[in-house]
Parts: sequence; structure tokens; C-alpha cells
Amino acid sequence: MRQSRAMSLLEAAANVMVGYVLAVATQMVVFPWFGLETGMAEHLTIGLAFVVVSLARGYLLRRVFETIRTGSAQ
Repeated sequence: MRQSRAMSLLEAAANVMVGYVLAVATQMVVFPWFGLETGMAEHLTIGLAFVVVSLARGYLLRRVFETIRTGSAQ
């Protein structure tokens, strides 16, 4: 059974949202180890920049693998 483009996007979005929460939490712990002091707004903004890239990456990779799996390019 094929995965629809909408389901690919939903899966990628869910993955990215979980990653966003983990990334912001990780930044809050790791940044001080390197002497980087930022506020919550900066952590959220930095995380958001990576969310956009990650969402695009996840969606595109999912579509590539779905095309490989089904053996048809559309």
C-alpha cells in the first residue's frame, strides 16, 4: 500500500515537532557548556530555523523512498 503525500507530510511534521521540543531542551542544557548564554526566545527561534529545514528534509526523503519502494516516478 502506498503512503499518500498528505500522510508523508503529516508523518514528517510529527517527527519534526518532537525533534523541535528535544532540540530546544538540548540547547538549553548544552549551550551553557560552551559559554553561550541565550534566552528562551533565542532558543525557540534557533529551533524554529531547524524545524523548517528538518520538515523539508523529512518530507523529501520520505517521497524519495516511497518512489523507490513503489518503483514509479511521478
